[in-house]
Amino acid sequence: MRLVYFGSGAFGLPTLRWLSERHEIALVVTQPDKPAGRGGRVSPTPIGAFAQEHLGGMEIIKPQRIRDEDVVSRIRAVESDAWVVIAYGQKLPAGLLADRFAINLHASLLPRWRGAAPINAAILGGDTTTGNSVITLADRMDAGLILGQSTRAVEPTMTAGELHDALASDGPELVERVLLEKQRGTLRPIAQDESLVTIAGKLSKDDDDIDFAMPADFLRRQVLALTPWPGISVSVVPAAGGAVVMGFKVLRVKTGERRQDDPGQRVGTLVDARRGVVLCGHGSTLELLEVQPPGKRGMRWDEFARGAGRALESGGFVLVASREAQEPGRRGGGD
Repeated sequence: MRLVYFGSGAFGLPTLRWLSERHEIALVVTQPDKPAGRGGRVSPTPIGAFAQEHLGGMEIIKPQRIRDEDVVSRIRAVESDAWVVIAYGQKLPAGLLADRFAINLHASLLPRWRGAAPINAAILGGDTTTGNSVITLADRMDAGLILGQSTRAVEPTMTAGELHDALASDGPELVERVLLEKQRGTLRPIAQDESLVTIAGKLSKDDDDIDFAMPADFLRRQVLALTPWPGISVSVVPAAGGAVVMGFKVLRVKTGERRQDDPGQRVGTLVDARRGVVLCGHGSTLELLEVQPPGKRGMRWDEFARGAGRALESGGFVLVASREAQEPGRRGGGD
């Protein structure tokens, strides 16, 4: 088939690679190059970079506004059998889509988790199964007809980054299946059940907060859902008060054994430094599995404990959100 591909984010890379090896990519449409990284160097999107490096001679356009008339005319002039849209970043206008077969790969089992951050929402929501959906494009976000779906288990210690990569790797075969069914005339679109719609809101840097007064299972889901971005940063402070001892990012956790409630023990207390066990709300505990000290790679807690963690073995330390440590008194310390 002859295809036009719209995409910007890394989620669509496996599918673009797959399609380029089995079909003719007539045009790649991606977002404009933008400053990225600490140096602010202007760089192409992941899709733009891949197309430039691996699809030599391929026409690539990077419009600031996809709805501009000259852009619409240019894209519509390209002969194609189908358009594939994955994490493009701009809403495609009705005038562009008119009488074109266009499909979108979305990282959830629609109608669950429409919106900007479905992978994070699935983990935070406690879903044990998620997947991908291929849908038609509609005026409302992610509300198109379902053309195909695939499923994947959400493991108890799987981060959003890992789930992102797993779902991205599932995308190519699902998109290919839908394209072939369209070609054979066997495609059977299914309308979404609006009564089952849930929304996955956009994440921001302000979502990096953590409150150890919450139950450990909620905190497990929160940490995993926000890794690698925006991430959860904590500071270690003496329980009796005083300056921050150290800080690190929490990358991976699991729920631990329940403890007897001790009204005198503050939530966030590191009750077992060797194993990285933290007291949470209502006697629940969280076990730190992987952390990342500032300026260093991520590491298992036992690696960390052999070094910097030894300073914590004397006891009497509490973990608090780094933002809370910077603003003492912002949140109460009880559970």
